[in-house]
Amino acid sequence: MASSTVEPPLVTQPEVAQVAKYSAGQLFLAEALGTFLLVLFGCGSVHAAVLTGAQAGLWQVAIVWGVAIMAAIYVTGAVSGAHINPAITLALAVWGKFSWSKVPLYITAQMVGAFLAAAALFVAYGPYLAAKEEQQQVVRGGPGSIITAMCYGEYFPNPGYLAAGEEPLSAAELEKFPTFVSPPVAFGVELLGTAILALVVFAVTDPRNAGAPAANLAPVFIGLTVAALISILAPLTQACFNPARDLGPRLFAFLAGWGPAAIPGPNGIGFVTVYLVAPILGAIVGAGVYEWGIRPRHDSSISG
Repeated sequence: MASSTVEPPLVTQPEVAQVAKYSAGQLFLAEALGTFLLVLFGCGSVHAAVLTGAQAGLWQVAIVWGVAIMAAIYVTGAVSGAHINPAITLALAVWGKFSWSKVPLYITAQMVGAFLAAAALFVAYGPYLAAKEEQQQVVRGGPGSIITAMCYGEYFPNPGYLAAGEEPLSAAELEKFPTFVSPPVAFGVELLGTAILALVVFAVTDPRNAGAPAANLAPVFIGLTVAALISILAPLTQACFNPARDLGPRLFAFLAGWGPAAIPGPNGIGFVTVYLVAPILGAIVGAGVYEWGIRPRHDSSISG
């Protein structure tokens, strides 16, 4: 039987149904708080791994990022929808699931939350940052200080192996560093990773998708998807997938003494194309694949 009913919106959570119930201030606070939690936990795990060795393996860091996303969504999702990512906000707007008029508010809130989380981590880990730089004989703001700046912004390839040693960082190691992952490869990695993330977000929040988990489990699957992506792609680009997660902490690092090591950093304009442009394009593409390629055209529980 052909359906003549209007299809339900992709997201029956705050993006469509509930955002109007809250003031701009409440929406701003929710997005800022959600992104703050995401970056505090996620970048906190990077601080712990790089500076203290507390997170000995990549999966330990990845799963903390996954839990961070789950927590952020559970805390703020009922108010703002917990986009906590400009790429997701823009993808929702492009595909008609979110009002363009609220996009600037959300992205500003996400940037503020990420910046404040970076500031909190800087205060907490200040002595460890200084000790790491002293141990490897690098000057904050100099090229070698990417070994601590990586706790905030991101670089390709992942400079974690440079920070792993206890010996002074050599000029030869720094010279060889940028050659491992080319800008086009890094761009493709970030685009692909964010496309997969957006595909999963759209799929698990779609009420027409009979295979989607219960609404209160969607954050778990989104978080685990991010953890899996990080475990695979972080060795290449540190696995950003979120412009606010990169730019907010990177801007803080720039102001906190890392200067040119943070912006533009050794990747030059690549910090814009790889960590800002690629995730946005990837999210739009991934959402589009779901919307135009595999989205159920009516309630999946109804046959005919």
